[in-house]
Amino acid sequence: MADVFAIASLSMPNWITTNIGEGSTKIGLLQTCFQYAYNNYTEECFMQPIIRPEWVISFIAICGGIVLITVTIGLLIATYYQYKVVKVARWLGFSAMVCFCLAAVLFPVGFDMDLIGGKAYQLPTSYTVGISYIFFILSLWITVISELFAGKVCLPHF
Repeated sequence: MADVFAIASLSMPNWITTNIGEGSTKIGLLQTCFQYAYNNYTEECFMQPIIRPEWVISFIAICGGIVLITVTIGLLIATYYQYKVVKVARWLGFSAMVCFCLAAVLFPVGFDMDLIGGKAYQLPTSYTVGISYIFFILSLWITVISELFAGKVCLPHF
């Protein structure tokens, strides 16, 4: 489920949203979309001219976390045949959790961009976090809880 939520969060530019004026704005990690009321609410999306380095690192960390979770799932399936790979799977799951936590800490640093006008870790009142950010936080929590569960279940019993 963590993979599904993380992939869904990256596939939509709804990380930060606002409905000021005649339309709406959706800001993603790498892409921004404007929806204009005067043009029958058609949406225009484009790559941001100046991409925030914090958001690029967050994007890379989330992609790395997705890959690590996928490999972890494969290794956990492989433990059915060879139990020794469970230790590697635990470390890869932990690494995925670290990647997601890094992205969660770095993403709010970019709130001070000109389009938003906030401060690091502080959105203006006219902006809200979107469904993509919520999906990302869900994937982070699922990864953390799964890692805690895997640590308790996979520990050697003395």
